[in-house]
Amino acid sequence: MTIDAYITIAILALTFGLLIKTRIPPAAVFLGALALTMTFRLAPPEQLLDGFSNSGMLTVGALFMVAAGMYSTGAITMLTEKLIGRPKTLLGAQVKILPSVSIGSAFLNNTPLVAMMIPVIRDLSKSCRLAASRLYIPLSYASILGGTCTLIGTATNLVVSGMVIDSMAEAGPSTPYMREIGMFDLAWVGVPATLIGLGFIMLFSKWLLPGSVEVEDRAEARRRYGAEFTIPAKSPLIGKTLKELGFTNPVGFQLLSVQRLDGSQPENKPDLKLKVGDVLTFDSDIGSLPNLWATNGLVPHITGHKMESERYERSLVKVVLSRRNSVIGRKVSELPPPESAYRMNIVALSRRGRPIDRPLGQVRIKAGDIGVLEVDDSFYFENRNEVEFATTHRLTGARIQRTDKALAATMITVGMVAAAALNVMSMLNAALLASGLMVLTGCMSLRAAGRSVEFSTLVVIASAIGLEAAVTGSGLSAAVADFLHEIAGDNPYTAIAVVFAGCIAMDTLVTNVASAVFMFPIAMAMAGELGLSFMPFAITVMVGASCSFISPMGYQTNLMVYGPGGYKFTDFVKMGVPLTVVVGVVSIILTAMLFGFQAP
Repeated sequence: MTIDAYITIAILALTFGLLIKTRIPPAAVFLGALALTMTFRLAPPEQLLDGFSNSGMLTVGALFMVAAGMYSTGAITMLTEKLIGRPKTLLGAQVKILPSVSIGSAFLNNTPLVAMMIPVIRDLSKSCRLAASRLYIPLSYASILGGTCTLIGTATNLVVSGMVIDSMAEAGPSTPYMREIGMFDLAWVGVPATLIGLGFIMLFSKWLLPGSVEVEDRAEARRRYGAEFTIPAKSPLIGKTLKELGFTNPVGFQLLSVQRLDGSQPENKPDLKLKVGDVLTFDSDIGSLPNLWATNGLVPHITGHKMESERYERSLVKVVLSRRNSVIGRKVSELPPPESAYRMNIVALSRRGRPIDRPLGQVRIKAGDIGVLEVDDSFYFENRNEVEFATTHRLTGARIQRTDKALAATMITVGMVAAAALNVMSMLNAALLASGLMVLTGCMSLRAAGRSVEFSTLVVIASAIGLEAAVTGSGLSAAVADFLHEIAGDNPYTAIAVVFAGCIAMDTLVTNVASAVFMFPIAMAMAGELGLSFMPFAITVMVGASCSFISPMGYQTNLMVYGPGGYKFTDFVKMGVPLTVVVGVVSIILTAMLFGFQAP
């Protein structure tokens, strides 16, 4: 190997070491590695920086905005509530999420699917108190496995298929037998491998992945709030039972009572159906309040001055009332007083860490009470001097969804996928148009679109693409290819096993598409030297290059969940290595059995 190749190995080893042993943000580690490759001139600067203009990286950025539009309108929530509901266990959540994602990835680009599922899993983990870290990596892996089931499942499959066609056109006397790869040829191997892979994930992710659940600090987690919401006319909750809404087995809150318009209080049975005007009283912690407030069809029962803004433009704040507050001694039902400039609705109240055991409207305000308020932007201007409230803290994690735009957001997303799938335009073009339409149609604001982009994730993707250029330019990839060629031997089973292992090794160093490009000529040379059909080798390259489970750099969706899941590099290794072995054994056996080594 060349000196540049050894330097590249050292940089990659340092990168992996920092990812494994330190808590330095992945974006900083990858940028540092890219800077080193540029310092040692391991590839031309324009190639090292190519990732920052790469269409795949830009597509991910645009898809973050499309996903935000789907989320802010409630379109994703409506779809996932029917498919996923409110699972009580990690296994229940995985059973409902992972197969659906795999099926979708077999026919659609998995990048938008994962982008749209990231906020769903974030909310699901909070509302159901499930470990998001045990759902994000499985989400990525399920999308990768689904892509191995059809020819259009991943870009890798299409690249290899195109290379097969090119090789057939240039066929010489030493070219091994090959034929065009059909739409569902991969399914014979991909479907069983996906089913077994998903089974492995569901059985072992509990032990192989970290299980952190986001919680507030201990004092805040113990504090309870009394909250009251009502059911307005045309609420989608009308006619639904408490069980259907997840109010019978809640996490983080408890439904205390339901009061009818006539003053009656029916028993909180699972089959109790909600009616217009019902007042629902909850005992909740601060983590669950934003999700209750954002529930489509619930509105605060205690309302103040009429606010001109729409609900989806409002936010939630937690305030501590100071001794100088002018409302001390007044009843909550009298708030805010006529002379007050504040525009707010009262969502919840806590006193000495506990909810008050009577209707909110009857409670007289005391200094030190902690309230949760629904406010618009004018509140922050009026409260700029913090005289009325000792502290003010904006609560994040939930927003009122603009459900009247859900159909528009769904149509825009469907149009984006269809345009890309039918090759009307590139995925990047379709995603950029879709994100622009989300803003123009009011599905989300321009500010929300900007906030939705995970720039740290984009930096990691762009830097990883730059590192790929260094691996190639330094000659490291060619050295790895030569080594694999030497150890393949004369046994056909050993040969395809080496091809699969080579794809996995290259996935760890570069991206999955690059891995397929590197391994294709090596696999074809092996088949030619052994006098075997190239078909099992082609299928092995497709599956092996797609099974990028071990490194977050190996596949785009791994990089997308890296940050949101709060993972370390070793988390991918712990889960990815055994999963790779399982999928590899299954695919090698099935490929040899179903495609055969002898040319027909």
